[in-house]
Amino acid sequence: MKVMLRKTTEGFTIYVAKKDLEEPVVETEKPGLWGGWIKLANGWTLELPEMAADTRLPITVEARKLA
Repeated sequence: MKVMLRKTTEGFTIYVAKKDLEEPVVETEKPGLWGGWIKLANGWTLELPEMAADTRLPITVEARKLA
């Protein structure tokens, strides 16, 4: 699914347009965010693609929802 990732003053947030859902990121697998899973406040776990650590935000990426 396509998600938009952006940085706010409180941390990172994910917006999923098809679900009209915006949730903060509460946990990450890797400190660099990219190439691992992230957990959202609503309980979803998403796997993000591998990207450079200095990737500019906001950005829309293809993420995979994990069970």
